[in-house]
Amino acid sequence: MNLSKREFIQVMGAGTMAGLAMGQYAQASAPTAANGLYDIPAFGQVSFLHMTDCHAQLKPVHFREPHINLGVGAMQDHLPHLVGMHLLQAARVRPDTAQAHALTHLNFATAAKRFGKVGGFAHLATLVKRMKASRPGALLLDGGDTWQGSGTSLWTHGQDMVEACKLLGVDIMTGHWEFTLGMDRVKEIIEKDFAGQIDFVAQNVKTTDFGDPVFKPYVFREINGVRCAIIGQAFPYTPIANPRYMVADWTFGIQDENMQAMVDETRGKGAQVVVLLSHNGMDVDLKMASRVRGIDAILGGHTHDGMPVATLVRNPGGKTIVTNAGSNGKFLGVLDLEVKDKKVSDFRYKLLPVFSNMLPADQAMDALITKVRAPYEAQLSEKLGVSEGLLYRRGNFNGTGDQLLIDALLDVQNAEIALSPGFRWGTTLLPGQAITREWLMDMTATTYSYATVTQMSGQALKTILEDVADNLFNPDPYYQQGGDMVRVGGLTYSCNPLARMGSRIGDMRLKGRLIESGKTYKVAGWAPVAEEARHQGHPKVWDVVAQWLGHQPGGRVPARTLNTPKLTGALPNKGYVPV
Repeated sequence: MNLSKREFIQVMGAGTMAGLAMGQYAQASAPTAANGLYDIPAFGQVSFLHMTDCHAQLKPVHFREPHINLGVGAMQDHLPHLVGMHLLQAARVRPDTAQAHALTHLNFATAAKRFGKVGGFAHLATLVKRMKASRPGALLLDGGDTWQGSGTSLWTHGQDMVEACKLLGVDIMTGHWEFTLGMDRVKEIIEKDFAGQIDFVAQNVKTTDFGDPVFKPYVFREINGVRCAIIGQAFPYTPIANPRYMVADWTFGIQDENMQAMVDETRGKGAQVVVLLSHNGMDVDLKMASRVRGIDAILGGHTHDGMPVATLVRNPGGKTIVTNAGSNGKFLGVLDLEVKDKKVSDFRYKLLPVFSNMLPADQAMDALITKVRAPYEAQLSEKLGVSEGLLYRRGNFNGTGDQLLIDALLDVQNAEIALSPGFRWGTTLLPGQAITREWLMDMTATTYSYATVTQMSGQALKTILEDVADNLFNPDPYYQQGGDMVRVGGLTYSCNPLARMGSRIGDMRLKGRLIESGKTYKVAGWAPVAEEARHQGHPKVWDVVAQWLGHQPGGRVPARTLNTPKLTGALPNKGYVPV
């Protein structure tokens, strides 16, 4: 890619203009404000629209971004590991604007009341149509984690999201949590529902027996006379992060060498533009961009990083644009490419927040959402309590929503310690809002959400915490296997993210007393990846939590007190803001 000396200003200026625009239109009517935010001049001949990690959220939601997203090693103090004002300063977005609210946790409850909810497929559909109208031939790419994350997606086996994505006009997608529906269901959707409309691509998924490709590795599309290749990369660690038995016949992995072969193959077939639709996670994408030649842009997902600016990565073949479009339907990425002499010569990139009160609902999509939700409305709207505090999930170590799950497990399961997975999906409730069955399912809906109680040694607890910490804080992104730190209840500990593997966790205590490595403890948890768990009659975690909520005095749930580790390293860090 032959970019001019303008590239720094060009990349950084995207956030600058968006922040200023929303400051200018902050007091305007919704349609006027929308014009200020969403009127993006077209550029070049080729455009890609990018959504990722919506986690089956068909309706507008609140979603609080993290105040802790630590970068370690070469990633410290660099995108995507910037939070709060550090992120706004890097993107040159003014605080107290709508875009600042979308990107950060700052003054979240107050800002959420001012700017309203984000996402919702009916509002996203309006924005997609608006962008496609100004960019003839633009493709809509879906980075995956689309068929999982809500009660309706679980109960319909992903069919609600399949219908919504077809109506939305998704052209190409890859996956991760999709695979937890099981191999047969994934193939059924791709072969029947998607046939002739949506291509599912993943160059790194092969059969375990002969190593044959399970899905198309790439597809070609011609956009305004430019031949474009879109290569897919599914989440490399699916069989580790999720139950192996759900994808027993398939292998995954990063597969750099095969990626390079696919890039070379598409170039040999005349591709002038090569885009990677990735579910690696942004740190992995940045490393891959430095190693694989010939990729013009990586549109990434998995780590839920809403990146208002693109990162340019140099490699032996030139430069690669790397972006990530956040989660929960909050954002639509817009990448415009100018092609000269059969190669990309320049680009523009915008990350557009999807504000439901600035974008009218698309009538056809709104009708579809109403239809698919209708059989479940009574369950979804069931009121289980009222939260007196802000309930959120996303963050390296804990969130108040996870703390609620932990507190419920400790109490109902009569356990000494509780562990909850470091999932990054889930929605946010504001103080005073009802805790509904829908919110509880948004936090827990997987195909293996069994609530367990086990006897576990102190040494086993230490091993679990060390393993997850290495997945999160290994300085080599290729060893980071996704998710945040396991959430812990009852147990307190210290953590040094910069220490070597096996030495990050210390001072483990239960009620002030040091954990003994040879002693056993009663530990509650949920979402076990072991196959035998599904045959042991465990209750579903949402039933356990609903039972706990039903016993709260007056139906009121007091604000949760976070149990987070004492950090003994990695600070100061621009991925950390105390709250």
